[in-house]
Amino acid sequence: MKTILLSFIGVLVITFCFAQDSDVSQILAQREASNQALRAFDEDLNATFSTADAFITTGAGALIAGKEALSTYLKSQKGPKMYWIRTPDEVIVNPKTMLAWETGTWKGYYEDSDKPVVGGKYSAQWTKASGTWLIRSQLFVTLEN
Repeated sequence: MKTILLSFIGVLVITFCFAQDSDVSQILAQREASNQALRAFDEDLNATFSTADAFITTGAGALIAGKEALSTYLKSQKGPKMYWIRTPDEVIVNPKTMLAWETGTWKGYYEDSDKPVVGGKYSAQWTKASGTWLIRSQLFVTLEN
């Protein structure tokens, strides 16, 4: 009986680890696709990686609530077009709540440039309430410029 119980616990631990790895891989794939959309200046595609009510705190501290407000904010920016690349350092998933934490670094680039002109740290909250991992909130802090 003890052997069966230990085997069962082992299977649960392995299943949990694989589920974690799968969710982390899905989030990393979503992040990479979002980065590619930003680099291509495809705001519509990039919007599909966030919930409709997502919150974003920009690197300068402006709070943006929702996809529509983000689109308006991006269109209001003056000067050369920029894109941003987020590079995750850590992703942690809570399989019970279907929430995840992502943290890493971000860099901003002018269009047609591979040299960053601004950057810093970011954190993101992901949710899988819809069945797909989507960004619920992001916080960016400018630390390099």
